[in-house]
Amino acid sequence: MATESDSDPFEAAAAAEQGSGGLPQLDFQTWPSQIIWLAFALVVLYQLMTKIALPRISSVLEERADAIADDLDKAEEFKRRAEEAQKQYDKALAEARQRAQEIAAQTRAEIDKEVQKEMAKADEEIAARASESERRIREIRDSALESIEAVAKDTAGAVIEAVMPGLSDQKAVDKAVQSRLK
Repeated sequence: MATESDSDPFEAAAAAEQGSGGLPQLDFQTWPSQIIWLAFALVVLYQLMTKIALPRISSVLEERADAIADDLDKAEEFKRRAEEAQKQYDKALAEARQRAQEIAAQTRAEIDKEVQKEMAKADEEIAARASESERRIREIRDSALESIEAVAKDTAGAVIEAVMPGLSDQKAVDKAVQSRLK
């Protein structure tokens, strides 16, 4: 048989703990010291939080709020500038369109003047050519009439001479041809 001294040292420690009454936190004899240490730890933790951690957190939050406010102010300024730029762009675009229309109207007027001038030139040239053509036609007609008259006189004289030789009177033939041509 084994004696107590031969037993395992872990078993002895376990047996000693079982005889102590359980967890030390629940031992009523140690509560006053635990409460003192708890109060001390809470006071130290409170002091650390109020003196170090919370001021740092509040300064970070304040810096963030300031940065956000600055960013919002900058965004509002950029928005205002963008709206002004848009208004200026719209105004410049409207002015450019108006100027383009004025230039187009002016160019149209100049082209119309040029076309009218060229049309007048062309009309004058056509009229000059037409009058020249009419003059030539009159000359050709007059020349043809003279030629017809000469041919008619010669033909009439030749016919009279052939039908009645020696009786032809040139003045009478001319007068007879003239009366028929008119």
